[in-house]
Amino acid sequence: MTEKPLRLGTRRSRLAMAQSGHVADAVSEATGRSVELVEITTYGDTSREQLAQIGGTGVFVTALRDALLRGDVDFAVHSLKDLPTAQPEGLVLAAVPERADPRDALIARDGLRLKELPRGAKVGTGSPRRMAQLNAYARGHGVEIETVPIRGNIDSRIGYVHSGELDAVVLAAAGLSRIGRSGEVTEFLSADTVLPAPGQGALAVECATGHTVDGLDLTAALAELDDPCTRGAVTAERALLAALEAGCSAPVGALADLLADGQTTAKEMRLRGVVGNLDGSTLVQLTTTGPVPSTHEEATALGAELAADMLAKGAAGLMGERAL
Repeated sequence: MTEKPLRLGTRRSRLAMAQSGHVADAVSEATGRSVELVEITTYGDTSREQLAQIGGTGVFVTALRDALLRGDVDFAVHSLKDLPTAQPEGLVLAAVPERADPRDALIARDGLRLKELPRGAKVGTGSPRRMAQLNAYARGHGVEIETVPIRGNIDSRIGYVHSGELDAVVLAAAGLSRIGRSGEVTEFLSADTVLPAPGQGALAVECATGHTVDGLDLTAALAELDDPCTRGAVTAERALLAALEAGCSAPVGALADLLADGQTTAKEMRLRGVVGNLDGSTLVQLTTTGPVPSTHEEATALGAELAADMLAKGAAGLMGERAL
């Protein structure tokens, strides 16, 4: 009897389809099974409101998770930065593949870099996190910019620059790479300038707990795609986000990376976190380091520790703002 293909649930956007296609190929190679993409429309895809106004948390995820729980699809692929920090009952995060570039990227008219933007330049982004840090950078470097909230897919956002409606937009470098538009980046923004969203650049592969397909233990099969270093890093970042009790649309940035001297295996992980108000007048930005986590609990503890320090510095008062 011919084995039925594995059904991969995905959003319909160009980026989501590219991401899911990449994972589908990897799953096919690991399992020897064919994989078919099942397109699912989410609330975040149909709503025209700013993401910060509709809550951000889960708007691109809920429909996919519902399909998993109903058994309409066998597994789903999410952008990890869109995933709420609480794992729902009945679903398991089976794999976090190796992370792509976590940085944000600037696409500006005339090939300009951030510090070269003209006075009053309009910079588009749908992220309060980016707004807060871009405005803080501008304040500290004598650059006068206006951050403008925007929605839409990558192509439409870049189109605002080509049409002259905006001087620049800021997007995730990983997304641009996955759809082949990295060549239009005029500057990859250092994490010292703009810390990315927790989990940015990483994908999440999720399935129902205990789900099997024609005898295949799907959780175990998908685990072949897992990258332990990426999972440890994003676990720490998401633990910080959870401990701050902030959602995906809060102005929170976080990035965990491994520290090595170039001669030995990394023994320490650095975790950086930032929270800011939208006009960039106040940032709480702290860093901690610890041994490279070998368990979920150790990575979670690193994130919770930094969150506690940030809350002690006043982070809670900066997280209520949203883009208007």
